[in-house]
Amino acid sequence: MTLPAILQSLRLPVVASPLFIISNPDLVIAQCTSGVVGSFPALNAREAEGEPPMLEAWLQRITEELDRYNQTHPDTPAAPYAVNQIVHRSNARLERDIEICHRWRVPIWITSLGARVEVNEAAHDCGGITLHDVISNTFARKAIDKGADGLIAVAAGAGGHAGGQSPLALISEIRDWFDGPLLLSGAISTGRSILAAQAMGADLAYIGSPFIATTEANAVPAYKQMIVESGAEDIVYSNLFTGVHGNYLKPSVRAAGMDPDNLEQSDPTKMDFGANRQKPKSWKEIWGAGQGIGAVKDVVPAADLVARLAREYADAKAAFRGVVNA
Repeated sequence: MTLPAILQSLRLPVVASPLFIISNPDLVIAQCTSGVVGSFPALNAREAEGEPPMLEAWLQRITEELDRYNQTHPDTPAAPYAVNQIVHRSNARLERDIEICHRWRVPIWITSLGARVEVNEAAHDCGGITLHDVISNTFARKAIDKGADGLIAVAAGAGGHAGGQSPLALISEIRDWFDGPLLLSGAISTGRSILAAQAMGADLAYIGSPFIATTEANAVPAYKQMIVESGAEDIVYSNLFTGVHGNYLKPSVRAAGMDPDNLEQSDPTKMDFGANRQKPKSWKEIWGAGQGIGAVKDVVPAADLVARLAREYADAKAAFRGVVNA
């Protein structure tokens, strides 16, 4: 199946994943103007009680700045942007945020933690497409049945709320019945791994953790430096902190006074992704990251990260052609 027009003509077949707290307009604009889809969670845009919705201000700024960029760079226009909606029932802001995104005609909607028909309908009504993230073939089928246009296969090794299945297995099972837009998430941090995702059957790569270590990201310097200094063996998979399994940096867990190799299990029935979600203060600086961070060597501007990925992707394609033609 041909990709939707909005996902064609990207500099790289990459969607930057929405990073909780970290993704902000500065990062999204830098990602889009570098040629990859930038994104942010709607819940990142927070305002004090009684103030106008910050989400409105963010969408206005992103829209206007990308429009200005496109006017001055008609031959290399910016990639589109995406907004992530947490559609779990605990998200008290969902209805309001859907209305705002619909009014601003958000081009790509990324949905997580539940498939909702009404969210897909709102996106389609304003001309957008929806991509739903899944950790299994069962959830993938449910998402498509409820009207999602495409899927994000969140495999083992992904940062944040990651699945536990091998990308080889997950992509193969989904592709057995689904020929629509398919993205792969899980330890993708080099141009070679982008090409590998496509070779497995995905259309695009879904990349998050490397963007934490960028100058535009809303992460404290210590978090960015920990990404640079860590590798796959420094990641722990746990559901303790949100009720949903995810990957976290072991050094940040130790700094919070816990043993990352002996974490208790959380009750998944108590997870809460509402705007006022509370958690112990000691968990505030427990930082998520995927297993691919070993490829991140420095804190750089997002444009430099995308340029590195583009060079590596071109080199990987050239090398692959050489192997095939040998």
